[in-house]
Amino acid sequence: MRKAGEMMILLEDVSKRFGGTSAVNGVSFGIHRGEFVVIMGPSGCGKTTTLRMIAGLETPDAGKIYINGKCVNDTKPWARDVPLVWQNFVLFPHLTVFQNVEYGLRMRSVPKSERAQRVARILTTVGLQGFEHRSVLRLSGGQKQRVGLARALVLDPQVLLLDEALGALDAKIARSMQQELRRLHAMLGITFVYVTHNQSEAMALADRIVVMNEGKIRQIGTPGEIFRTPNNRFVAEFVGANNLLSGHVTAINTDSVKIRTSQGEFVVPASGTRELNELVTFVVGADLVALAINAPRHESHVEGRIAAVEVSGAIVTIYVTGSEGYEFQVQMPASAYERGKHEADSTVFLSWNKEDAFLLPESELEGRS
Repeated sequence: MRKAGEMMILLEDVSKRFGGTSAVNGVSFGIHRGEFVVIMGPSGCGKTTTLRMIAGLETPDAGKIYINGKCVNDTKPWARDVPLVWQNFVLFPHLTVFQNVEYGLRMRSVPKSERAQRVARILTTVGLQGFEHRSVLRLSGGQKQRVGLARALVLDPQVLLLDEALGALDAKIARSMQQELRRLHAMLGITFVYVTHNQSEAMALADRIVVMNEGKIRQIGTPGEIFRTPNNRFVAEFVGANNLLSGHVTAINTDSVKIRTSQGEFVVPASGTRELNELVTFVVGADLVALAINAPRHESHVEGRIAAVEVSGAIVTIYVTGSEGYEFQVQMPASAYERGKHEADSTVFLSWNKEDAFLLPESELEGRS
């Protein structure tokens, strides 16, 4: 593990319980200075509790938290220089935009002339110049969130924490704010730590993603690593649209293994040390599966029947039932789907390049322990 001083934020074996419930259990990870890290996972996974412990709003029951090389377990929230932006904005309704953004500076007894300069500068940074005297009650959701960001950024923090910060916005505004967050991060160069359950947000925003479940870290990696090379079954099922096939190893070669599953026998690129008859799982992304009517396009293939079609804008997901009721997912552009003849309940062939299959590092027995 790196030394605390080499990281802007470092958590070492941090745990937190609420009564008989373990919310965070032995979490350790570091965040580099200037990095944009997203902590992602389902509701109740411990991500918000982890963020609140970094902010000082919760105290760890065990472990240590370092900010800029200093252990802050006993440091009050206001002395940590890590403001938190909330999902529900938390603005003062009786104050103007200027007064909301200025508030933290007033609490720090910053001189009036300096307050005016810093507020003006940050409002320009977040695109709210000209809104100084407007009531926050007359702002749109996106504008309110910009005020929340400005109120945090005007303090010139080392770290900005964001808890589901775009969750209250409609889809179009949320996408616009994603771009705004990336722009601000690149412009300001400070460390961003963002919590969300939304994987599309995580993929769009993060330099690295920390995936949590049941109070533990399941994987840390770049968006590409999390999406294409999940470390375990949970991540493979939680992130993206993946087909997971489990079976026993029947042959081992230098660069591949053969796996017998309920859907047939498949050759998969080797990873790690495997044993004959070991129970393993491999993954094929839904967007890497080809669908054909007359014959499979690749050697690795199965036959099934179309059960359902789900259209989500430019992407179509086709659900295909294989043998023993296993449900495959195939994703393709809507334009490709419209050109095909993919009728419900019709028989189709699914196939993929064997190089596109990914063997989970954990064996299936380890993954279920």
